[in-house]
Amino acid sequence: MFRFLEEKFVPVAARVGNQRHLVAIRDGFITIMPLTIVGSFAVLINTFPLELYQNALDSIWKHETWTQFGGNIWGATFGIISLLLAFVVAYHLTKSYDKDALSGGVIGLASYMTFGTFGEGGLTGLTTGTGGIFVALITALISAELFSRLSGNPKLLIKMPVGVPPAVSKSFAALLPAIIIIGLIALVRTIISAGFDIPDIIGTFYSTVQEPFMGLTNTWVAGLILAFIPTFLWSFGVHGANIIEPFMQSINLQAIDANVAAISAGKVAPYIINKPFFDAFINMGGSGTTIALIIAIFIIARKNKQYNTVGKLSAAPGLFNINEPLLFGLPIVLNPILFVPFILTPMINVTIAFFATKWGLVPAATIAAPWTTPPIINGFLVTQSWRGAVLSIVLIVVAICIYLPFLSMANRMAKQNEQRAAEAEAQSKQSVTQSNNQKVEV
Repeated sequence: MFRFLEEKFVPVAARVGNQRHLVAIRDGFITIMPLTIVGSFAVLINTFPLELYQNALDSIWKHETWTQFGGNIWGATFGIISLLLAFVVAYHLTKSYDKDALSGGVIGLASYMTFGTFGEGGLTGLTTGTGGIFVALITALISAELFSRLSGNPKLLIKMPVGVPPAVSKSFAALLPAIIIIGLIALVRTIISAGFDIPDIIGTFYSTVQEPFMGLTNTWVAGLILAFIPTFLWSFGVHGANIIEPFMQSINLQAIDANVAAISAGKVAPYIINKPFFDAFINMGGSGTTIALIIAIFIIARKNKQYNTVGKLSAAPGLFNINEPLLFGLPIVLNPILFVPFILTPMINVTIAFFATKWGLVPAATIAAPWTTPPIINGFLVTQSWRGAVLSIVLIVVAICIYLPFLSMANRMAKQNEQRAAEAEAQSKQSVTQSNNQKVEV
């Protein structure tokens, strides 16, 4: 099975992971990650669930006054997230073609704005915020693709005299491609608006496509699939987290935004599945909840020299959710024994965490903490509740119980292999000794 999948499946998965447009989306989300984290902590400042904290600030300023601080940060991060994505995704895709990335990013932003403006040339909060993410990604990819092709055409190049600053030359070199691209997108916008009577394209797309799609991803089955794919790919040495990252990020920001809005209005958070949920409860120690595997090694495999050494080396990175030393040092990659718990553990944990959140035992994740935040602390931060930390502890214990029998089996096999190797070495030495004795007698 491993040989078949390695020959037939892994090359396809590797090509998908390196696909130019998916990489541009992934890199775009990574670029704006600091802003999303800052925006999430602004929510924590405004809604920290401690009555003493809220009352103390209320006694200093009016509630509406001090919450403006977090609100202003939110508006400068999540409030313009679609505009930022339109720029950075177009930038990274243009850069991958070795073209003028800055011009590509600017044209990508302008292309999205062509669709995003509504009414008397204005922008709505839905357009600038998370409601326009899908349209921003689509227009950014299309505009960057067109620009990368048109900018290489010598007939569309406006050459400037020698001595003109490079920035000016690049601007004029991008002028004609920009006119063509923005003109085409404006024409498509006009046809859609006039021909189909859809003045608000972003709002219509959001209500008919994006919102229903978010509902489909917010299910237990979707959670199982999202837990399965990265670990399955990692089992063959393919970076599964990178492959699934563009999809996770595209549903993540809107889910956080909707959860915050619902909680602020005194309602139940609508979205359970998002990236903070996975970072806090599933990817503890890295893909496969491998923090539990490290603990299991210290419990049952301390006498195994290889496992003990790898476990010690992996403990510090694993505390910050980096598990490559464990994946390739133990190894887990192409390991027919550890392959099973590595895939099974996150699927069981996502089940427990999903229904614990759905039944109200734990608050929904609303804070995008850095993915390197240590386990348990992460659970507290993303849910703003001690119950999130308790759930993290429970899931780690469950994961240890899953890993232990398989690790015991792998440990026994490793000991048998060491014993066979020792016996083979002893036989080899004995053969050499006998051969030397025979030579001496001769």
